[in-house]
Amino acid sequence: MTTLTQDDKKRAVARKAIDFVPDNALIGVGTGSTVNFFIDELARIKGRIDGCVSSSDASTARLKAHGIPVFELTNIGELPVYIDGADEINHSLHRIKGGGGALTREKIVAASAQEFICIADEAKYVAKLGTFPVAVEVIPMARSLVARELVHLGGHPEWRQGFVTDNGNLILDVHNLEILKPVEMETAINQIPGVVCCGIFARQHAHVLLLGTDSGVKEIR
Repeated sequence: MTTLTQDDKKRAVARKAIDFVPDNALIGVGTGSTVNFFIDELARIKGRIDGCVSSSDASTARLKAHGIPVFELTNIGELPVYIDGADEINHSLHRIKGGGGALTREKIVAASAQEFICIADEAKYVAKLGTFPVAVEVIPMARSLVARELVHLGGHPEWRQGFVTDNGNLILDVHNLEILKPVEMETAINQIPGVVCCGIFARQHAHVLLLGTDSGVKEIR
């Protein structure tokens, strides 16, 4: 069996995701290295879609560079589909996402879509979430308060210095969290005063996972 590189697997799932893109519609687009491959594939069929709603300034720039129109979500109704990657995804299709710092906008666009397709390579598919740190977007004045509360939840927060989100906030990357119940942990973190959003995507889990493997793309529901 041919051994594929991680980028080969990302390209494969990006191509497969095109099958989930309806004609004459606006598409929700996430952020990250796998999504970048999807945007490149989307450019090949851009005449079939009306445009995109983007979850980050980085994705917006890439879409516009390909000549794909980008629209503000506030002017749009429900989206038929949202396509995004994962830093980790488990067998229940709960994800950790936020390595790129776009987690809040990603959750907003995901919540606006009828169907959420996750595209990832098999290195991201795990039995239990938590090896990858959980990004938490925080209002700047609350950074120390939130960090203390995250320690109480069992995590080791680290300020992502020199990084500011597209919303003008800070990121705390939380290491060593024991995420046995992703929905409950997501809720607990989001209820800390000063937290804008956390990078556990369990309440809004993916509907379909397109997983890139050495034997091809697997579709998991």
